[in-house]
Order: sequence, then C-alpha cells, then structure tokens
Amino acid sequence: MADVFSTNYMMGVLESLEKPSSFLLDRFFPFVQTETSEEIHFDVIDKTRRLAPFVSPVVAGKVQQQLGHTTKTFKPAYVKPKTPFDPSRPLKRAAGENIGGNLSPMQRIQMAMVQTIADHRDQIFRRLEVMAGEALRTGKLTIAGEDYPTVELDFGRHANNSVTLTTTARWGEDGVSPLADVETWAMGVLQRSGAKPTDVIMDVDAWKLFSADATVKERLDTRRVTNAVMQMGGPADVGGTYMGSIDGYNLFVYADWYIDPADGQEKPVLPAHTVLLGGSRIEGVRAFGAIRDEEAGYQAMPIFVKSWVEKDPSVRYVLSQSAPLVVPTRINHTFRATVR
Repeated sequence: MADVFSTNYMMGVLESLEKPSSFLLDRFFPFVQTETSEEIHFDVIDKTRRLAPFVSPVVAGKVQQQLGHTTKTFKPAYVKPKTPFDPSRPLKRAAGENIGGNLSPMQRIQMAMVQTIADHRDQIFRRLEVMAGEALRTGKLTIAGEDYPTVELDFGRHANNSVTLTTTARWGEDGVSPLADVETWAMGVLQRSGAKPTDVIMDVDAWKLFSADATVKERLDTRRVTNAVMQMGGPADVGGTYMGSIDGYNLFVYADWYIDPADGQEKPVLPAHTVLLGGSRIEGVRAFGAIRDEEAGYQAMPIFVKSWVEKDPSVRYVLSQSAPLVVPTRINHTFRATVR
C-alpha cells in the first residue's frame, strides 16, 4: 500500500482536489505567477494617452519614452495551517461512515488526511479572496500576523478611485440617482485607466438601495440571469450572484464572510454599502513566493504539503505552506464607493 503521508502522495491529493470557487479571485485575478525567490516581483501599469506628434517626413522620428510601468518587490508573509492527528482517530468511526464502522483504521486516517489537505487549501484560498477584496476596495494591502510586522503595500491607486458618499448624496436620499453615480464613476475609471469597467459588484445593502431606484427597476435586464448563474456554478458556491445587466454593466451581488484570526470574529469580505467597479482589464495576478523548505526543494509553487510524526507522545502533523500575494496590475481599473 502506498505511503499516504509521503510528500509525493499528498501533493498528488492536493492537485486532484477540485479548486474552491472564489468570486473576486476568479473574476479579477485569474493569472498565476510563481517566484523562485522569497520576494515577489510585480508590475503596476500606468497607461497613458499619448498622441503621435506631427513631423516632417524628411526629419528623424520623435524619440519617446517607453510606456510607463513600475516594477515593485515585496516579500510576502507565510500562511502555514498545521493540523495534528489524534492517535486514536483511526480507531473511531469517521464522520459519514456507516454506524458500526466499515472502514479500516488506515482507510479512516487516509480519509482524514484528504479532508485536512482540503481544509488547508480552502483556508489559503479564502485568505487570497480576502486579500483580493481588500485590494479592490482600497488599492492597498495591509499584511499583519504573528511574528510578522504590519506592512502596508500601496499599489498606487488614484485618490479619485475611492469615494464615500455623505449626507444628501447618499443612495436612498431624495433626488439621488444610483445609476447616474455608476456612470460618472465608470467614466472616471475610463479616463484614469484607459478602459471602461464592465462589472459592478455590490454587497447586499448597496444592492437593496440600487435595485429600489425607479430608473433601475425600469431598465434592469434580467433575461440572462438563470443561464449566467448556472455557468458560474451557482451563487452559493462563488459568493457572487449575477443579478442582470443595465447600460452594458454586469451587476453582481456579493456576500461572503471570514473568521479573522486576529480576534476570532466573523467579518464580511465587503463592508456594508460597498460598490466595486472593475473588469478583466485589471489583469490581476495571484503571486506566490518560493517555499522556504528543504523538503520542498525551495521550489516556486502555490501550496506545499508535508507530514511527519512526533515520536513521544505519538502525534502526526500535516502542514501546508504558501507565500501568497494578489496583485491588481492595472490598479486604476479598480474603484470603490461607500454609498451610505
């Protein structure tokens, strides 16, 4: 029988598991970048609208600077979920096993190993989803943890790409048009990034205010909702639900939560009354630094899994390691508004 706790076997299990669906990550950060060093190098592109200058056909061409982009370097924090295996675990009926037990102890421990690897992977992807939400909202990432000094990574988003409505300008107030606001914000994103956003993502509270507007009710197109939700895999799986389109914008309601390890409290990925604008032109990247572990061969990979046994008392551990970062390459194609 194969050693189910060998690194090769466990990495094979990890690769065979279906990837968890994460709406913000999947939609705006589809590209994967791995680094052979502990630092991650990434580009932030600043697109300009240069006009080709007129010159005489008999004079030398006009020298221009290359299109602007900034290459930054960042050493990511580690995430290292580690789970101990109770030595009595394989002797007890597993969850879902027939009453009385029909599995051998090794089958039970193999099942527990697969469940543990899946749980670690889900934790890591949820961390990436939360990072994606923060980058889209703020244009920055604040990374803090145990024995890791708090670091703010600023991607350099334009100040006008973050808006907070106040007093009589808030959604739901008399005379305020949410659709007009979206169009104004989208034009600003177009001017600063070179591309008009195609997606509008709202939390539940923002959607209630948006969908209650009379103009929105009149013009909202929901004819493709059922088919689009089926293609996405179902709203319960991905956190984002397609609600229809209006004036060329895809409208989504997003609802997802996480347990903050800093205080143990459950928090929403998007705070109440949040509206995000963006699209594929964000060109977001999931970047991973090299795994600083000899058993991993110091390779560049998203997740590395290993296991070992402590002899006295006898306890087996399963550890997953990752050095993740999300990068919105075209940062000015992201936008956030707080509408209430």
